[in-house]
Amino acid sequence: MRTTVDIPDPLYRQLKSQAALRGCSVKDLILRGVKAELKGPNPEKSGRRIKLPLIESKRPGWLKLTNKKIDELLFP
Repeated sequence: MRTTVDIPDPLYRQLKSQAALRGCSVKDLILRGVKAELKGPNPEKSGRRIKLPLIESKRPGWLKLTNKKIDELLFP
């Protein structure tokens, strides 16, 4: 389906620039935006807080963690 939308010049310049930075066409970027809007609100941006794991230390500020230990704590 073909449609016509009036986009203010400053906004279109930003749109065209963003499309170029992403390596896609303006049409592709607009379609991504429409699909995202129709999909509904993004749960990550809904304002809900993310609960991070608490890692306790006997000496706060001196906890030394290796990548292996972090993986063990995050993914038991």
